[in-house]
Amino acid sequence: MEGLLKLSTLVIVCMLVSAPMTSEAAISCGAVASNLGQCINYLTKGGYVSPGCCSGVRRLNSMARTTIDRQQACRCIQGAAKALGSRLNADRAARLPGACRVRISYPISAKTNCNNVR
Repeated sequence: MEGLLKLSTLVIVCMLVSAPMTSEAAISCGAVASNLGQCINYLTKGGYVSPGCCSGVRRLNSMARTTIDRQQACRCIQGAAKALGSRLNADRAARLPGACRVRISYPISAKTNCNNVR
């Protein structure tokens, strides 16, 4: 019986040690880009925010359920913004959630520290 207890304890310890130490975000940058793809025209050229853009913003917001998801989405958005460079209108980007009637917990800005997003 003592041997079985030691074996059980060893198995439990191995399971705990081999478990991931950090959680991974469920949101990929590909998912962010896919959901915000229809917003590019508005963000770079102006005009109106398309219904497809707002659908993507709402979908992305509903996907970002955890702090890690929101931080990852923030990083992906900032990476996409850097890729667009001077073509991106930062004011339109900052207004996009409001234009789609979506509330998010952090400002859309290149200055946002994604590590502080909750």
